[in-house]
Amino acid sequence: MPKGNIVFMLHAHLPFIHHPQYDFFLEENWLFEAITETYIPLLRMFKRLEEENKKFNLTMSITPPLMEMLANEDLQQKYIKRMKKMIELAEKEVNRTQKENPRKHKMAKFYYNDFKEILYIFKDVYGGNILKGFKEYLEKGYLDVITCNATHGFLPFMEQYPQAIRAQIEQGVKTYEKHMGIKPRGIWLAECAYFPGLDKYLAEYGLEFFFVDSHGFWYADERPRYGVYRPVVTPNNVFVFARDPESSEQVWNADIGYPGDGRYREFYRDIGFDREFEYIKPFIDPSGVRINTGIKYHKITSKNVPLNEKDFYDIDEAKKAAKQHALDFLKKKEAQASGLLNLFEGLEPVIVAPFDAELFGHWWYEGPIFLEEFMRYSSESKLIRTIKASDIVDKIEKVQIVTPAASTWGANGYNEVWLNGTNDWIYLHLHEMVEKMTEAAKKYPNPEETPSKIKRALNQMARELLLAQSSDWAFIMTTNTSVEYAVNRTKTHVKRFLELYEMVISGKIDMRRLSHFEETDDIFQDIDYTMYLKV
Repeated sequence: MPKGNIVFMLHAHLPFIHHPQYDFFLEENWLFEAITETYIPLLRMFKRLEEENKKFNLTMSITPPLMEMLANEDLQQKYIKRMKKMIELAEKEVNRTQKENPRKHKMAKFYYNDFKEILYIFKDVYGGNILKGFKEYLEKGYLDVITCNATHGFLPFMEQYPQAIRAQIEQGVKTYEKHMGIKPRGIWLAECAYFPGLDKYLAEYGLEFFFVDSHGFWYADERPRYGVYRPVVTPNNVFVFARDPESSEQVWNADIGYPGDGRYREFYRDIGFDREFEYIKPFIDPSGVRINTGIKYHKITSKNVPLNEKDFYDIDEAKKAAKQHALDFLKKKEAQASGLLNLFEGLEPVIVAPFDAELFGHWWYEGPIFLEEFMRYSSESKLIRTIKASDIVDKIEKVQIVTPAASTWGANGYNEVWLNGTNDWIYLHLHEMVEKMTEAAKKYPNPEETPSKIKRALNQMARELLLAQSSDWAFIMTTNTSVEYAVNRTKTHVKRFLELYEMVISGKIDMRRLSHFEETDDIFQDIDYTMYLKV
């Protein structure tokens, strides 16, 4: 009988942060937290489901900056060093909590064993590069891994610079091929940001599908007949999937979403802040800045309960909640699919549920358990099945031609998160950099005839430009989180770019400075500055 289809789409992304000159750098910890709490838990989930012969399908973007960081040997060694410290801390907590509280003691033992297993998977199973794990499940057919534009640049703000758009897409495709060994079929556009005409560039690079937010379909040039519940194809023959707002609300709504259940782990209560300074000092930032350790003993309890009055967390209680919520979500998706099947007169609906991958595990600690249980339940369902986006593209027969509306998945659906009074100053610099990059590239159009020093400087200019274009910096400025770091990163890349530009134009290359920039901003070793000749 016909079934409804659900495409679970996880967008795994972090900005490129690598400071090789430091043994410990606070913002590098973002990657380490994501490996421990999201990426390895997902790989464990894949392994368990495979061993149980459960049918599961997942679509996942792993962005080029994240791929480059996961494959970086210096960051791999730093992660191993960090995890050894966390295991040491967890062992101390096992001993200490024995006299404090049995519920804390239970969790301390859990963290100790979990950290050891995670380090074993990272170091011994995957040799430090967990991209091998995602590639394995891609090759086995359980996983769609798609790409993203090079540094998560906000493409609508590059509309007047086709060469900048092409460079973002070309490097994104090239980096995917380097790490996955095949060409990507699909792409997640950074911030899900689309403008009419962008599909032309995607088609140029052989990309077959992408995703937009709900109102990309709602306000399209022609209203899709099946709303957001069937893909459409653009005039340039690229398939488009749209987000199902109902699924997003059920999982991640601030008021009614599953992660707010009182049984789940409280994110904002961590022993990195709770324990006395001298005790925790060896395990936090060497400067003395307190940070999250990942050892948390308290549950959400209730939104009305102050942080210092939260009740103790229990992993078994939380697992039970995650199973209940997974079953509830399945029932809701089955009901939704049944209604759509009737409405579409038997034509199979496609429900697209996209989320930041880091929601599952990092922000919502029990998220991977929820996802695993949903995959387990859905494998037995007679009404709905999980499916990869590429499988839909391969089997769909009738498709409406539509041009989606300009849209993002940011607040209110458009561009205001990335262009407002906190961050508007950056775009004057980014546009100037594109123009200077193009000018410099045109001066040396034949890389085979370009002197080696000049070529290296031009390639490093391209790296600095791409890194400055990362949408993460504008986002951080808007959300007022690590603003000083985001502002400094933007200004640093602009300054380095302009310094390199002056070297190239004058023909006088300061090799000491160039080598320093290459060692510090060491992303995309295969970069080719001639991307910016493709106007």
